[in-house]
Amino acid sequence: MNLKLPAPVSFAAGLAPALAAGWLLFPRLLYEEVPQPLPFSHEAHAEAAGTTCDGCHALGPDGRFAGVPRVEACAGCHAEKGGSPGVDALVEGYVTPGREVPWLFAARQPDNVFFPHAPHLALAKLECARCHGPQGKSAEARPFARNRISGESRDVWGPSIVRRKANAWDGMKMADCIRCHREAGRESACLDCHK
Repeated sequence: MNLKLPAPVSFAAGLAPALAAGWLLFPRLLYEEVPQPLPFSHEAHAEAAGTTCDGCHALGPDGRFAGVPRVEACAGCHAEKGGSPGVDALVEGYVTPGREVPWLFAARQPDNVFFPHAPHLALAKLECARCHGPQGKSAEARPFARNRISGESRDVWGPSIVRRKANAWDGMKMADCIRCHREAGRESACLDCHK
């Protein structure tokens, strides 16, 4: 017996599994997890050592993020082995030879974006957690989720491929910046961020 389904039913029967594979399988294939070079606890540095965000993550002269502290700053507290395997690896692999730790930055914007932190911190009085989440409470560094095509961090797009945001810090796309600026009554021109 040869059963022929109507064209719309056949189309829907083929489309449904294709969409499911696209929504569920594609994101898992698109991103690869790359471990950070060392274990790191923001929580230990924030609570136990009393370090603030700007104590380690300083701004450059132009107001842009200047990165993590150089290894000499880490050596101020971690000059000798002892305490944990992570500290031992830091001292042996980076402090003693004077090499910088090759951290993978999840929050780094693409090269065509100029994002100055200074006005967001000083003028808008935004807390770091507004865009970066509760990093100060993280007990370990998350693996870096790299887009296999673009090389960018998954944090730029956000954890959901459909762009559903559970938190304000879920994603750093241009639409997220525009929405925040509009909510604050601050319109921007393209050249404010794209130089």
